[in-house]
Amino acid sequence: MPLTINNLIQLAALLILSSFLNPLTAYAQASCTGCLCPGDPCQLCPLPPSTNDKISENDPETCQRIRADVPPIADLPGSNEYFASLDKSTMACIKHGGDVIKNHRKSPEFPARVYCKPYITPAK
Repeated sequence: MPLTINNLIQLAALLILSSFLNPLTAYAQASCTGCLCPGDPCQLCPLPPSTNDKISENDPETCQRIRADVPPIADLPGSNEYFASLDKSTMACIKHGGDVIKNHRKSPEFPARVYCKPYITPAK
């Protein structure tokens, strides 16, 4: 199938546009602010605790206390056990000095609907 002039023009336009848009997306990711940025700058823990959560070695004390107070569940969002555990873990987050953050933009790095932002003492 030979390329026509029209197809060549479309291909050239696509390549030119992609070369301009690629740096813009990199800039948008680099200018991320807040806690739901790549690399987890706030050391968030998902609420409610799940049996599938990855627990790191340097997990904040607030997240450890939440897991101690509220046992991890395996239920999917929408079940009665999920909502009961979400309520308990939200109260535990606040009780142990954390802030509750709702996740409106799910991503592979932040799949949960709600996170606890632990209180972290500023470095001196």
